[in-house]
Amino acid sequence: MKIESITFNLLRMPLVSHFETSFGRIFTRDCILVIIRSEGLTGYGECVADRAPGYSYETSGTAWHILTEFIAPMLLGQDVADAGDFQRRVYGIRGHNMAKAGFEMALWDLLGKRQSKSLRELFGGQKTAVDVGVSVGLQNSPAILVKTVEKYLDQGYRRIKIKIKPGRDVGDTRAVREVFPNIRLQVDANSAYTLETAQALLPLDEFNLLLIEQPLFEDDFCDHAKLQRQFRTPICLDESIVSPRHARYALEMEATKVINIKPARCGGLSQGLEIHDLCQKGRIPVWCGGEMETNVGRASNLALASLPNFILPGDISASERYYSQDITHETFTLNPDSTITVPAGPGLGVTVNEAVVKGFSVAHTTLA
Repeated sequence: MKIESITFNLLRMPLVSHFETSFGRIFTRDCILVIIRSEGLTGYGECVADRAPGYSYETSGTAWHILTEFIAPMLLGQDVADAGDFQRRVYGIRGHNMAKAGFEMALWDLLGKRQSKSLRELFGGQKTAVDVGVSVGLQNSPAILVKTVEKYLDQGYRRIKIKIKPGRDVGDTRAVREVFPNIRLQVDANSAYTLETAQALLPLDEFNLLLIEQPLFEDDFCDHAKLQRQFRTPICLDESIVSPRHARYALEMEATKVINIKPARCGGLSQGLEIHDLCQKGRIPVWCGGEMETNVGRASNLALASLPNFILPGDISASERYYSQDITHETFTLNPDSTITVPAGPGLGVTVNEAVVKGFSVAHTTLA
């Protein structure tokens, strides 16, 4: 596929309600929409890097710099065969996985359209609808948290994830579990603890959780392995898994019993596929995390989660979860069985609403 032009739109989108994690509260979310044109076709991708370096060192600003100054000039006018070819070309750019992933997603969209195949078909996915849950940010009190969880259960979500941080962990979890004793429940610390302070989390073993996600440092395997030996509840790694190589480290060190695959964090859908296969071989279940994506990124996550080893529900959620208006003409809704249907159209299977994109755009550039 010869890359004839590349467009980037930096979008700033208001959230339906604020979202709070251990590293802060946000009311809007940044992302970069990547648009690649090749041989009469247009491919779309989403770079999920946000404004602040909380979850990751990458920000929308650093991603814009890497995309416009390095990745795009490297590929413009070039014949790029597929995602593997793309990964080989950008190998010399150290890190900046979210920038790479946004561009690679657009290439997958082009590849699917060129072959008249959906991403699910290209990946070899088996499921036409995938199990999903909802991620609930920190609330002002345990009582408000319980009411918020109840709202999502009423909407049909059957798996709940709550954010935790020091001082808002065991008490919040207990409050939810006492009111909802039978729901599938998990917690996410976003690297808020040390091995020492994580001792406060040991009572979480009482609550029959699916998993405890990323309690320790974002680059750690050693202490997670030590911590896992203290818990019956599976420790799940998120931020630590930035490549298939890191997934292998984690499995060999027994630092985790579950892996959250976020293709954006790992450098692209191709890298997510490798991690899936590695974990499947090692009989380690995986699930698909979310970064509050628009329907562009949501479509790619659904396609990835159609693979067989995505055993646990993903943080994918319906379109209305984060935005009152999304950037595609299609809307993803929650099915009665707490699944979302995987797009079946060519490529991502979604069409972008250019008028809405223009309304949310705070920066724009085209290279041709």
